[in-house]
Amino acid sequence: MGLLVAAQSLGGASPPIIISLGGLVGQQLSSNPTASTLPVSIYQLGLALSTLPAAWLMNRLGRRHAYVLGALLGVLSGVIAAQGIAHSDFVTFCIGTALAGFYAACVQSYRFAAIDIVGAPELQAKAISLVMVGGLIAAIIGPQVVIWTRDALPATPFAGSFYSQAALALLALPLLMGLRLPPPQAKNAAAPSDARPLREIIQSPQFVTACAAGVVSYGLMAFLMTAAPMAMVGCGHSVGEAALGIQWHVLAMFAPSFFTGKLIARFGKRRITALGLIMIAMAGGLALLGLELLHFWGALILLGVGWNFGFIGATALLTECYRPAERAKVQAFNDFLMFGTVAVASFGSGELLHTAGWNGINYGMLPLVAAVLLMLGLQARRQKMAAA
Repeated sequence: MGLLVAAQSLGGASPPIIISLGGLVGQQLSSNPTASTLPVSIYQLGLALSTLPAAWLMNRLGRRHAYVLGALLGVLSGVIAAQGIAHSDFVTFCIGTALAGFYAACVQSYRFAAIDIVGAPELQAKAISLVMVGGLIAAIIGPQVVIWTRDALPATPFAGSFYSQAALALLALPLLMGLRLPPPQAKNAAAPSDARPLREIIQSPQFVTACAAGVVSYGLMAFLMTAAPMAMVGCGHSVGEAALGIQWHVLAMFAPSFFTGKLIARFGKRRITALGLIMIAMAGGLALLGLELLHFWGALILLGVGWNFGFIGATALLTECYRPAERAKVQAFNDFLMFGTVAVASFGSGELLHTAGWNGINYGMLPLVAAVLLMLGLQARRQKMAAA
């Protein structure tokens, strides 16, 4: 478990680098202002499209081999993105961020590896939280790398940060090679006849609610985090202040992991998931109150804590939806839907920021949160009636 936490610390540092600088580099390399967030959107698309092939590789070769391949692509992605900046080539830069998506898909599945290790259902929420504590370290590493290295190569601003992204993935390789995880078949001993068709599983109210909670929690967080650095710079704040805002945001995303598992054990998965969604809505409300640094940073912090509760709660809810023989396909399909939605939303963030503005983005998130809260309430009511 310790190696997973360390690998999460290094792998989780890459997204803050890409998200903090992707839109700014896009503005620098693209003549079309609405395409400025395209590198971040393509990163999210790469992540979404990689979830199913990554899961297939994990199922066939084992998680460790897939994770090592992911880190190698993480190294390559950083080098290619830096070369895109060095040669003022927008397309090459986007290719680099797209390749980073496969590495991110592997890093995102570390939480499922933790579930495989502990096995017992009552320990799963705590295991997810423990691995994601590594994200707390990543929250320090990623934004600080941006601050320390963005001007390391004066002739090519920001290229040094992407070379550093490659170096972080390279450091993760020996950790991933040392992982000792259950073989692909060890947790899937049930007979094939015990596995239901995927279509049947995804039509169940439990899956729909768990997946919707994960999609909205992660999607809104990524959408706002993508737009925030550009909105901050557009309001007169510095690149360094924007990077620090992302750092506080990512710290808030993972710091609660020390106790989120205990909160879920005490208050239940649905209540903590609902609390996370409410905090995401509160982040939008705070952002609407003003454009000062305090409003941006405060909203990003609330957004991070809300994501932690919503995302970990939704992941824990997902474990109620499948049998052991169904684990791999349900986890992969859930992540495909979640990150696919994030990618689609991210593609529109630059255009929406350009047309509707920062306030329009924050108003638009509120109905989505309300819809998922309603779904959680209806599911809780159904279960209470069934138990009566």
